[in-house]
Amino acid sequence: MNRFSIVLSVNPTTVDAKDFNERVIGVVNRTTLVPRGLEGVEKITFAWLYDAQLRYFVRPNLVVEMGAGQLRSFSKREFLPAINQAIDYNAEMLSVPVHLGGAYYLPAYNQGDFQARMYLGAGFSSVVYNRARFSAVESHTDSAHTLGGDYRISFSRDSPGYYLDVGVHMFFGGRYSVLIGGLYRSAVVRQAEGLLEIPTSRGLLRVPLGPGIDIDTSGAGAKLAIAIGLGRRGSRDRRLTPSRGVAERRRCGR
Repeated sequence: MNRFSIVLSVNPTTVDAKDFNERVIGVVNRTTLVPRGLEGVEKITFAWLYDAQLRYFVRPNLVVEMGAGQLRSFSKREFLPAINQAIDYNAEMLSVPVHLGGAYYLPAYNQGDFQARMYLGAGFSSVVYNRARFSAVESHTDSAHTLGGDYRISFSRDSPGYYLDVGVHMFFGGRYSVLIGGLYRSAVVRQAEGLLEIPTSRGLLRVPLGPGIDIDTSGAGAKLAIAIGLGRRGSRDRRLTPSRGVAERRRCGR
């Protein structure tokens, strides 16, 4: 196996956006859409986390890893109240977790050039560029069909977090290997700063809302990753495979 590698992963994950769902999306649904008999904007409960990290085997059973990713989830609703008129509602959550951690590898299963090893990982993260946005955009609406005009509400703030990682790392005797497992993330931004933006004839009106909702992108999901080995390949863990002498005696039936 390669001691040093780059790992690219795609992780489907749940998102625990309770505060944003109830205090922003829920309020718009209850006060603007549902009373008019319109379908509400769906809550945000799922996201894709794209991640890239560098991994280094300090020892045959111990890995140090660092990397960064992007989590994004959105929900949309479009209304067509009349000919040539449109109203679009967009809810979005965005986060960039930068993480540092490690993983412990359990004894391997070997079959020829194939090797599979279960691992347990954990680490800390700095969750930056957190954004929770909700916008309404109306096109060519009149007084009879408007739902309140154009506006955008956004919340932002950074926060620390942590993650837990468990799975199986499969090596195939070359540069490439595959990781499959589960991932839990804790990433809660407390009292994010809010901003209301309203377009007017004199330009964009910005109204600070102060500390508002919590941006919670915590969740659990699957980890699907490919690792690309870099540099010189290391040997397998000698403790997990028979020595050459033992292997020769077994073949000779001794």
